[in-house]
Amino acid sequence: MGGGGDGDAWADQEQGNGGGGGGGGEAKRSEIYTYEAGWHIYAMNWSVRRDKKYRLAIASLLEQVPNRVEVVQLDEASGDIAPVLAFDHQYPPTKTMFIPDPHALRPDLLATSADHLRIWRIPSADDADGDAPSANNSGSVRCNGAPQPGVELRCELNGNRNSDYCGPLTSFDWNDADPRRIGTSSIDTTCTIWDVEREAVDTQLIAHDKEVYDIAWGGAGVFASVSADGSVRVFDLRDKEHSTIIYESGSGGGGGGGSNSGAGDGGAASPTPLVRLGWNKQDPRYMATIIMDSPKVVVLDIRYPTLPVVELHRHHAPVNAIAWAPHSSCHICTAGDDMQALIWDLSSMGTGSNGGNNGNGNAAAAAAAEGGLDPILAYTAGAEIEQLQWSATQPDWVAIAFANKLQILRV
Repeated sequence: MGGGGDGDAWADQEQGNGGGGGGGGEAKRSEIYTYEAGWHIYAMNWSVRRDKKYRLAIASLLEQVPNRVEVVQLDEASGDIAPVLAFDHQYPPTKTMFIPDPHALRPDLLATSADHLRIWRIPSADDADGDAPSANNSGSVRCNGAPQPGVELRCELNGNRNSDYCGPLTSFDWNDADPRRIGTSSIDTTCTIWDVEREAVDTQLIAHDKEVYDIAWGGAGVFASVSADGSVRVFDLRDKEHSTIIYESGSGGGGGGGSNSGAGDGGAASPTPLVRLGWNKQDPRYMATIIMDSPKVVVLDIRYPTLPVVELHRHHAPVNAIAWAPHSSCHICTAGDDMQALIWDLSSMGTGSNGGNNGNGNAAAAAAAEGGLDPILAYTAGAEIEQLQWSATQPDWVAIAFANKLQILRV
């Protein structure tokens, strides 16, 4: 299962310790807990409820059906992470996310995306007294040998009303300013905004020219998406006919996939797909995106489209995941195939408290051009890191997933 460890910890990069082994005093302060699943982990996310500390959802990446979703929780007394709930899921979930309800005012819900968007209700302690959901809607559940109240499939939402075919969902985001809304992205070029209380489509937009790979909310009625067409686009639900292109990977300002994405004989650089998007909740002027098969992370200021604020260049293999700090406007964590999770302080780049000046000023542009920004902390995992999430309600903790392991790390 899992256990606390004094092994590998965050290394303080400012002291020149670049590995992620013992980071001196920093290592002694750090704590790591590991959970080993029975399958390769892909989707993973933290619970948001304050009464469910150290709870996460993880999901399998298996070629055969069914796949598996587990809700796991750290027992602080024993130091073990153990499953508290598990259920079958036909296809591998591309993302899992708990309802953004820190004060537990709503039912305890978990969403997953795959062929459809599914909303699951996690049973409460009261359900054990005979109020459990009906078995025909429930996932099979047996944790640590003991039967548990079944998870209830509350709804299964398919945005394609005209045929049985559905474009698989690549990602989704649950709106924390308005928890009735979930936005999904699909390979069919659309983004769909769902009203999950009515179980109905609120808005469906053809968002891009090619597959849409990720979506992120920037407010109650504003979201952004990234696509195989190489663009970051921002949408305002008050004006559904228009979108603003914030960045294009093939543009001259900052470029996308590097020299290998050029378009041959003197033409404009061809766009490289953008695969992940993170919107800074503490300072919504800033977002970050990942370029397919690139070790670079691009940080953008939506007030100054096209030219990145900074590009982060210290990964040595493609980056897979990004997470803005939930408690700081100028810190971001990135992780990738080099087995590294890196934490960056972007305050010198115009983000955060000194972002009132031109966030895309000459100093930031020069630093970006030189690739001069170094991470402040680094952690080395045991394999390529595919997933990364920073806990919104416990901001001292970051979770990563690699191979069949989940690790939660104290920052």
